[in-house]
Amino acid sequence: MSRCSSLAACLVALSLLAVGPAGAGENALVENPGRVLTGIDVLARDDFRALAGQRVGLITNHTGVDGQGVPTLRRLHDAANVDLAVLFSPEHGLRGRLDVVRIADSEEEGTGLRVFSLYGDTRKPSSKMLDGLDTLVFDIQDIGTRFYTYISTLGLAMEAAAEAGLRFVVLDRPNPINGVDFAGPVTDPGSESFTAFHSLPVRHGMTVGELAGLFRDERGLQLDLVVIRLQNWKRPMFYDATGLRWINPSPNMRSLAQALLYPGIGLLETTNLSVGRGTDTPFEVFGAPWLDERELALQLNGLDLPGVVFVPVRFTPDASKFAGEECGGVNILVVNRETFQPVRTGLAIARVLRTAHPERWELEAYAQLLVSERALTLLRDGAGVDDLEAAWSGELEAFRQRRARHLLYE
Repeated sequence: MSRCSSLAACLVALSLLAVGPAGAGENALVENPGRVLTGIDVLARDDFRALAGQRVGLITNHTGVDGQGVPTLRRLHDAANVDLAVLFSPEHGLRGRLDVVRIADSEEEGTGLRVFSLYGDTRKPSSKMLDGLDTLVFDIQDIGTRFYTYISTLGLAMEAAAEAGLRFVVLDRPNPINGVDFAGPVTDPGSESFTAFHSLPVRHGMTVGELAGLFRDERGLQLDLVVIRLQNWKRPMFYDATGLRWINPSPNMRSLAQALLYPGIGLLETTNLSVGRGTDTPFEVFGAPWLDERELALQLNGLDLPGVVFVPVRFTPDASKFAGEECGGVNILVVNRETFQPVRTGLAIARVLRTAHPERWELEAYAQLLVSERALTLLRDGAGVDDLEAAWSGELEAFRQRRARHLLYE
Protein backbone atom coordinates (compact mmCIF):
# COMPACT_ATOMS: atom_id res chain seq x y z
CA MET A 1 0.00 0.00 0.00
CA SER A 2 1.41 3.45 -0.92
CA ARG A 3 1.61 6.12 1.73
CA CYS A 4 0.99 9.87 1.48
CA SER A 5 4.28 11.71 1.10
CA SER A 6 3.22 14.53 3.40
CA LEU A 7 0.50 15.52 5.83
CA ALA A 8 -0.81 18.04 3.31
CA ALA A 9 -1.05 15.40 0.60
CA CYS A 10 -2.94 13.08 2.95
CA LEU A 11 -5.42 15.81 3.81
CA VAL A 12 -6.01 16.59 0.14
CA ALA A 13 -6.58 12.90 -0.63
CA LEU A 14 -9.01 12.52 2.26
CA SER A 15 -10.92 15.63 1.21
CA LEU A 16 -11.35 14.25 -2.31
CA LEU A 17 -12.66 10.98 -0.91
CA ALA A 18 -15.09 12.88 1.29
CA VAL A 19 -16.59 15.09 -1.39
CA GLY A 20 -16.57 12.54 -4.23
CA PRO A 21 -15.90 13.24 -7.88
CA ALA A 22 -16.21 16.67 -9.44
CA GLY A 23 -19.76 17.52 -10.42
CA ALA A 24 -21.35 15.17 -7.83
CA GLY A 25 -23.95 17.69 -6.72
CA GLU A 26 -27.33 17.22 -5.11
CA ASN A 27 -28.10 14.18 -7.30
CA ALA A 28 -25.08 12.19 -6.02
CA LEU A 29 -27.30 10.41 -3.50
CA VAL A 30 -29.76 9.29 -6.15
CA GLU A 31 -26.98 8.03 -8.43
CA ASN A 32 -25.50 5.74 -5.76
CA PRO A 33 -26.99 2.39 -6.80
CA GLY A 34 -26.74 0.77 -3.36
CA ARG A 35 -28.12 3.48 -1.12
CA VAL A 36 -31.67 3.26 0.19
CA LEU A 37 -33.90 5.86 -1.43
CA THR A 38 -37.00 7.00 0.43
CA GLY A 39 -40.25 7.85 -1.30
CA ILE A 40 -39.40 11.54 -1.58
CA ASP A 41 -36.02 10.69 -3.15
CA VAL A 42 -37.73 8.53 -5.78
CA LEU A 43 -40.44 11.13 -6.38
CA ALA A 44 -37.85 13.89 -6.91
CA ARG A 45 -35.69 11.67 -9.13
CA ASP A 46 -38.75 11.11 -11.32
CA ASP A 47 -39.44 14.85 -11.58
CA PHE A 48 -42.49 14.69 -9.30
CA ARG A 49 -44.54 13.06 -12.07
CA ALA A 50 -46.85 11.32 -9.60
CA LEU A 51 -48.02 14.76 -8.41
CA ALA A 52 -47.80 16.69 -11.68
CA GLY A 53 -50.62 19.19 -12.08
CA GLN A 54 -52.01 18.37 -8.64
CA ARG A 55 -53.07 20.74 -5.88
CA VAL A 56 -51.58 19.02 -2.86
CA GLY A 57 -51.93 18.88 0.90
CA LEU A 58 -48.89 17.43 2.69
CA ILE A 59 -49.03 15.56 5.99
CA THR A 60 -45.50 15.72 7.37
CA ASN A 61 -43.14 16.72 10.14
CA HIS A 62 -39.40 17.21 10.62
CA THR A 63 -38.70 13.56 9.65
CA GLY A 64 -40.03 14.22 6.14
CA VAL A 65 -36.73 15.01 4.42
CA ASP A 66 -34.92 13.75 1.35
CA GLY A 67 -31.52 12.06 1.33
CA GLN A 68 -29.77 15.43 1.40
CA GLY A 69 -31.79 16.61 4.42
CA VAL A 70 -34.03 18.97 2.41
CA PRO A 71 -37.59 18.95 3.84
CA THR A 72 -40.24 17.34 1.68
CA LEU A 73 -42.37 20.44 2.12
CA ARG A 74 -39.60 22.50 0.52
CA ARG A 75 -39.14 19.99 -2.33
CA LEU A 76 -42.86 20.04 -3.16
CA HIS A 77 -43.14 23.81 -2.70
CA ASP A 78 -40.28 24.39 -5.14
CA ALA A 79 -41.39 21.82 -7.74
CA ALA A 80 -42.62 23.66 -10.82
CA ASN A 81 -45.26 21.04 -11.64
CA VAL A 82 -46.74 20.69 -8.13
CA ASP A 83 -49.07 23.13 -6.33
CA LEU A 84 -48.44 22.63 -2.61
CA ALA A 85 -51.39 24.38 -0.97
CA VAL A 86 -51.49 23.40 2.70
CA LEU A 87 -49.66 21.41 5.38
CA PHE A 88 -50.88 19.07 8.12
CA SER A 89 -48.87 18.13 11.23
CA PRO A 90 -49.17 15.10 13.56
CA GLU A 91 -48.52 14.67 17.30
CA HIS A 92 -45.44 16.70 18.38
CA GLY A 93 -46.06 19.28 15.64
CA LEU A 94 -44.43 20.15 12.35
CA ARG A 95 -40.95 20.48 13.93
CA GLY A 96 -41.35 17.46 16.24
CA ARG A 97 -40.46 19.44 19.36
CA LEU A 98 -43.76 19.61 21.26
CA ASP A 99 -44.71 17.13 23.96
CA VAL A 100 -48.14 18.50 24.87
CA VAL A 101 -51.71 17.19 24.78
CA ARG A 102 -52.99 19.73 22.25
CA ILE A 103 -51.31 21.57 19.36
CA ALA A 104 -52.82 24.60 17.63
CA ASP A 105 -52.85 25.39 13.91
CA SER A 106 -49.95 27.54 12.74
CA GLU A 107 -48.07 28.89 9.73
CA GLU A 108 -44.88 27.47 8.23
CA GLU A 109 -42.46 30.37 8.33
CA GLY A 110 -40.41 29.43 5.28
CA THR A 111 -43.31 29.13 2.84
CA GLY A 112 -46.14 30.98 4.57
CA LEU A 113 -48.34 27.90 4.19
CA ARG A 114 -51.12 27.18 6.66
CA VAL A 115 -50.39 24.24 8.97
CA PHE A 116 -53.47 22.39 10.19
CA SER A 117 -52.75 20.46 13.37
CA LEU A 118 -54.03 16.89 13.47
CA TYR A 119 -53.32 16.80 17.19
CA GLY A 120 -55.56 19.65 18.28
CA ASP A 121 -59.28 20.27 17.78
CA THR A 122 -59.39 17.29 15.44
CA ARG A 123 -57.20 14.31 14.61
CA LYS A 124 -58.79 13.78 11.22
CA PRO A 125 -58.69 16.35 8.41
CA SER A 126 -62.07 18.03 7.99
CA SER A 127 -63.77 18.60 4.66
CA LYS A 128 -63.06 22.32 5.03
CA MET A 129 -59.32 21.66 5.44
CA LEU A 130 -59.36 19.55 2.27
CA ASP A 131 -61.40 21.95 0.17
CA GLY A 132 -59.82 22.57 -3.24
CA LEU A 133 -57.22 19.79 -2.99
CA ASP A 134 -56.67 16.99 -5.49
CA THR A 135 -54.23 14.85 -3.51
CA LEU A 136 -53.11 14.26 0.08
CA VAL A 137 -49.46 13.24 0.51
CA PHE A 138 -48.10 11.52 3.64
CA ASP A 139 -44.38 11.63 4.54
CA ILE A 140 -43.57 10.83 8.17
CA GLN A 141 -41.10 8.35 9.69
CA ASP A 142 -42.78 5.63 11.78
CA ILE A 143 -40.95 3.36 14.26
CA GLY A 144 -42.77 0.05 13.86
CA THR A 145 -44.97 0.00 16.98
CA ARG A 146 -48.79 -0.02 17.01
CA PHE A 147 -49.22 2.67 19.66
CA TYR A 148 -46.86 5.19 18.05
CA THR A 149 -49.52 7.57 16.78
CA TYR A 150 -48.17 8.58 13.37
CA ILE A 151 -49.78 5.53 11.78
CA SER A 152 -53.10 6.50 13.38
CA THR A 153 -52.77 9.91 11.71
CA LEU A 154 -52.08 8.03 8.45
CA GLY A 155 -55.25 5.96 8.79
CA LEU A 156 -57.51 8.85 9.76
CA ALA A 157 -56.19 10.97 6.90
CA MET A 158 -56.86 8.11 4.47
CA GLU A 159 -60.44 7.95 5.70
CA ALA A 160 -60.83 11.70 5.16
CA ALA A 161 -59.34 11.47 1.67
CA ALA A 162 -61.70 8.65 0.73
CA GLU A 163 -64.70 10.63 1.97
CA ALA A 164 -63.58 13.69 -0.01
CA GLY A 165 -62.71 11.75 -3.18
CA LEU A 166 -59.03 12.71 -3.07
CA ARG A 167 -56.00 10.72 -4.21
CA PHE A 168 -53.72 9.62 -1.41
CA VAL A 169 -49.96 9.31 -1.95
CA VAL A 170 -47.61 7.76 0.61
CA LEU A 171 -43.90 8.56 0.32
CA ASP A 172 -42.64 5.37 1.90
CA ARG A 173 -39.90 5.11 4.54
CA PRO A 174 -38.14 2.13 6.16
CA ASN A 175 -39.39 0.37 9.24
CA PRO A 176 -36.35 1.20 11.42
CA ILE A 177 -36.53 -1.94 13.57
CA ASN A 178 -36.72 -4.21 10.46
CA GLY A 179 -39.59 -5.41 8.34
CA VAL A 180 -39.38 -9.08 9.26
CA ASP A 181 -40.38 -9.38 12.90
CA PHE A 182 -43.88 -8.90 14.28
CA ALA A 183 -45.06 -9.82 17.76
CA GLY A 184 -47.55 -9.34 20.54
CA PRO A 185 -51.31 -9.57 20.90
CA VAL A 186 -53.53 -8.17 18.15
CA THR A 187 -55.87 -5.34 19.16
CA ASP A 188 -59.12 -6.61 20.68
CA PRO A 189 -62.05 -6.05 18.29
CA GLY A 190 -63.99 -2.95 19.29
CA SER A 191 -61.08 -1.53 21.32
CA GLU A 192 -59.60 0.66 18.59
CA SER A 193 -58.37 4.11 19.61
CA PHE A 194 -55.81 6.72 18.61
CA THR A 195 -53.09 4.47 20.08
CA ALA A 196 -54.62 1.33 18.53
CA PHE A 197 -56.03 2.49 15.22
CA HIS A 198 -56.40 -0.88 13.54
CA SER A 199 -56.22 -4.62 14.15
CA LEU A 200 -52.44 -4.93 14.49
CA PRO A 201 -50.05 -6.66 16.89
CA VAL A 202 -47.86 -4.50 19.12
CA ARG A 203 -44.93 -4.79 16.68
CA HIS A 204 -46.22 -4.90 13.11
CA GLY A 205 -43.10 -5.28 10.90
CA MET A 206 -44.47 -3.13 8.06
CA THR A 207 -43.64 0.17 6.39
CA VAL A 208 -46.15 3.04 6.34
CA GLY A 209 -46.78 2.35 2.64
CA GLU A 210 -47.59 -1.27 3.37
CA LEU A 211 -49.83 -0.30 6.27
CA ALA A 212 -51.67 2.12 3.99
CA GLY A 213 -52.55 -0.74 1.64
CA LEU A 214 -53.71 -2.90 4.54
CA PHE A 215 -55.81 -0.05 6.00
CA ARG A 216 -57.45 0.68 2.66
CA ASP A 217 -58.43 -2.90 1.94
CA GLU A 218 -59.41 -4.01 5.43
CA ARG A 219 -61.37 -0.83 6.19
CA GLY A 220 -63.11 -0.89 2.82
CA LEU A 221 -61.94 2.56 1.76
CA GLN A 222 -62.79 3.66 -1.77
CA LEU A 223 -59.47 5.37 -2.22
CA ASP A 224 -57.05 5.98 -5.07
CA LEU A 225 -53.90 5.03 -3.15
CA VAL A 226 -50.41 5.44 -4.58
CA VAL A 227 -47.30 4.32 -2.69
CA ILE A 228 -44.00 5.75 -3.90
CA ARG A 229 -41.85 2.81 -2.94
CA LEU A 230 -38.46 2.69 -1.31
CA GLN A 231 -35.56 1.56 -3.45
CA ASN A 232 -32.80 -0.78 -2.23
CA TRP A 233 -34.49 -1.41 1.14
CA LYS A 234 -34.60 -5.03 2.30
CA ARG A 235 -36.89 -6.33 5.03
CA PRO A 236 -34.12 -7.56 7.38
CA MET A 237 -32.49 -4.10 7.49
CA PHE A 238 -32.31 -2.11 10.69
CA TYR A 239 -32.16 1.63 10.17
CA ASP A 240 -28.39 1.87 10.49
CA ALA A 241 -28.01 -0.36 7.41
CA THR A 242 -29.94 2.08 5.20
CA GLY A 243 -27.35 4.85 5.02
CA LEU A 244 -30.07 7.32 5.98
CA ARG A 245 -29.49 9.90 8.69
CA TRP A 246 -31.32 9.25 11.95
CA ILE A 247 -33.73 12.03 12.95
CA ASN A 248 -35.43 11.76 16.32
CA PRO A 249 -39.05 11.15 15.27
CA SER A 250 -40.37 12.54 18.56
CA PRO A 251 -38.84 14.31 21.57
CA ASN A 252 -38.32 11.11 23.58
CA MET A 253 -37.36 8.78 20.73
CA ARG A 254 -33.68 9.66 20.43
CA SER A 255 -31.95 6.63 18.98
CA LEU A 256 -32.41 3.40 17.09
CA ALA A 257 -31.75 1.53 20.36
CA GLN A 258 -34.74 3.26 21.95
CA ALA A 259 -36.93 2.51 18.94
CA LEU A 260 -36.05 -1.18 19.23
CA LEU A 261 -36.88 -1.22 22.95
CA TYR A 262 -40.09 0.75 22.56
CA PRO A 263 -42.52 -2.10 21.66
CA GLY A 264 -41.80 -3.72 25.02
CA ILE A 265 -40.85 -0.89 27.36
CA GLY A 266 -43.41 1.54 25.93
CA LEU A 267 -46.17 -0.83 27.06
CA LEU A 268 -45.15 -0.18 30.67
CA GLU A 269 -45.46 3.59 30.71
CA THR A 270 -49.21 3.73 31.38
CA THR A 271 -48.54 2.03 34.74
CA ASN A 272 -46.92 3.50 37.85
CA LEU A 273 -43.40 3.24 36.42
CA SER A 274 -41.04 5.78 34.94
CA VAL A 275 -39.76 4.63 31.54
CA GLY A 276 -37.04 7.26 31.56
CA ARG A 277 -38.92 10.29 30.29
CA GLY A 278 -37.19 13.26 31.87
CA THR A 279 -33.79 11.53 31.61
CA ASP A 280 -31.19 11.39 28.84
CA THR A 281 -32.15 7.81 28.00
CA PRO A 282 -35.92 7.37 27.69
CA PHE A 283 -37.01 3.73 27.19
CA GLU A 284 -33.49 2.51 28.00
CA VAL A 285 -34.28 2.64 31.72
CA PHE A 286 -37.37 2.05 33.82
CA GLY A 287 -38.03 2.13 37.53
CA ALA A 288 -39.97 3.61 40.44
CA PRO A 289 -39.24 4.93 43.94
CA TRP A 290 -40.66 1.74 45.39
CA LEU A 291 -38.42 -0.65 43.40
CA ASP A 292 -35.15 -2.17 44.63
CA GLU A 293 -32.84 -1.93 41.63
CA ARG A 294 -30.54 -4.80 42.65
CA GLU A 295 -33.32 -7.24 43.30
CA LEU A 296 -35.07 -6.27 40.07
CA ALA A 297 -31.91 -6.73 37.97
CA LEU A 298 -31.26 -10.10 39.63
CA GLN A 299 -34.78 -11.30 38.84
CA LEU A 300 -34.70 -10.13 35.20
CA ASN A 301 -31.21 -11.42 34.45
CA GLY A 302 -32.25 -14.74 35.96
CA LEU A 303 -34.77 -15.16 33.14
CA ASP A 304 -31.92 -15.38 30.61
CA LEU A 305 -33.90 -13.46 28.00
CA PRO A 306 -32.26 -13.53 24.56
CA GLY A 307 -30.12 -10.60 23.48
CA VAL A 308 -30.58 -8.41 26.55
CA VAL A 309 -29.12 -7.80 30.02
CA PHE A 310 -30.23 -5.57 32.87
CA VAL A 311 -27.98 -3.30 34.95
CA PRO A 312 -29.21 -1.99 38.32
CA VAL A 313 -29.36 1.83 38.39
CA ARG A 314 -30.84 4.71 40.30
CA PHE A 315 -32.10 7.73 38.37
CA THR A 316 -34.09 10.89 38.99
CA PRO A 317 -36.33 12.12 36.17
CA ASP A 318 -36.50 15.91 35.82
CA ALA A 319 -39.89 15.74 34.08
CA SER A 320 -42.86 13.44 33.56
CA LYS A 321 -43.64 10.63 36.01
CA PHE A 322 -41.75 10.77 39.35
CA ALA A 323 -40.13 14.09 38.40
CA GLY A 324 -37.63 15.00 41.11
CA GLU A 325 -37.93 11.60 42.83
CA GLU A 326 -35.10 9.08 42.90
CA CYS A 327 -36.12 5.79 41.33
CA GLY A 328 -34.66 2.33 41.63
CA GLY A 329 -34.64 0.48 38.34
CA VAL A 330 -32.61 -1.02 35.55
CA ASN A 331 -30.76 0.08 32.45
CA ILE A 332 -31.76 -2.24 29.59
CA LEU A 333 -28.84 -3.17 27.34
CA VAL A 334 -29.51 -4.91 24.04
CA VAL A 335 -26.41 -7.02 23.46
CA ASN A 336 -27.65 -8.91 20.40
CA ARG A 337 -30.43 -7.29 18.44
CA GLU A 338 -30.71 -10.28 16.09
CA THR A 339 -32.01 -12.43 18.95
CA PHE A 340 -33.57 -9.71 21.10
CA GLN A 341 -37.37 -9.85 21.30
CA PRO A 342 -38.70 -6.52 22.62
CA VAL A 343 -42.34 -7.54 23.13
CA ARG A 344 -41.42 -10.80 24.87
CA THR A 345 -38.97 -8.86 27.06
CA GLY A 346 -41.67 -6.34 27.99
CA LEU A 347 -44.08 -9.12 28.90
CA ALA A 348 -41.41 -10.86 31.00
CA ILE A 349 -40.86 -7.60 32.88
CA ALA A 350 -44.60 -7.28 33.45
CA ARG A 351 -44.78 -10.80 34.84
CA VAL A 352 -41.87 -10.17 37.24
CA LEU A 353 -43.55 -6.98 38.48
CA ARG A 354 -46.89 -8.75 38.90
CA THR A 355 -45.29 -11.63 40.81
CA ALA A 356 -42.94 -9.62 43.01
CA HIS A 357 -45.13 -6.54 43.58
CA PRO A 358 -48.77 -7.58 43.24
CA GLU A 359 -49.95 -4.76 45.52
CA ARG A 360 -47.66 -2.02 44.22
CA TRP A 361 -47.55 -2.39 40.46
CA GLU A 362 -50.67 -1.18 38.63
CA LEU A 363 -51.43 -4.15 36.43
CA GLU A 364 -54.82 -2.87 35.29
CA ALA A 365 -53.22 0.22 33.76
CA TYR A 366 -51.06 -2.06 31.61
CA ALA A 367 -54.18 -2.80 29.55
CA GLN A 368 -54.24 0.69 28.01
CA LEU A 369 -51.59 -0.01 25.33
CA LEU A 370 -51.69 -3.82 25.43
CA VAL A 371 -55.38 -3.72 24.31
CA SER A 372 -55.84 -7.43 24.95
CA GLU A 373 -58.22 -8.49 27.71
CA ARG A 374 -57.17 -12.13 27.41
CA ALA A 375 -53.49 -11.22 27.88
CA LEU A 376 -54.34 -9.08 30.90
CA THR A 377 -56.36 -11.90 32.46
CA LEU A 378 -53.50 -14.34 31.97
CA LEU A 379 -51.04 -11.92 33.56
CA ARG A 380 -53.42 -11.39 36.44
CA ASP A 381 -53.56 -15.15 36.96
CA GLY A 382 -49.76 -15.51 36.92
CA ALA A 383 -49.31 -17.10 33.48
CA GLY A 384 -45.79 -17.38 32.09
CA VAL A 385 -44.61 -15.64 28.93
CA ASP A 386 -44.79 -18.86 26.90
CA ASP A 387 -48.46 -19.24 27.89
CA LEU A 388 -49.12 -15.62 27.00
CA GLU A 389 -47.61 -15.99 23.55
CA ALA A 390 -49.44 -19.27 22.97
CA ALA A 391 -52.73 -17.55 23.80
CA TRP A 392 -52.47 -15.17 20.85
CA SER A 393 -50.54 -17.40 18.42
CA GLY A 394 -53.68 -17.99 16.36
CA GLU A 395 -54.46 -14.31 15.89
CA LEU A 396 -50.80 -13.62 15.14
CA GLU A 397 -50.83 -16.31 12.44
CA ALA A 398 -53.96 -14.74 10.98
CA PHE A 399 -52.18 -11.39 10.95
CA ARG A 400 -49.21 -12.97 9.20
CA GLN A 401 -51.53 -14.02 6.38
CA ARG A 402 -53.30 -10.64 6.26
CA ARG A 403 -49.96 -8.84 6.29
CA ALA A 404 -48.47 -10.97 3.50
CA ARG A 405 -51.00 -9.63 0.99
CA HIS A 406 -49.69 -6.09 1.45
CA LEU A 407 -45.92 -6.50 1.60
CA LEU A 408 -44.10 -4.49 -1.07
CA TYR A 409 -40.49 -5.52 -0.44
CA GLU A 410 -38.38 -8.67 -0.27
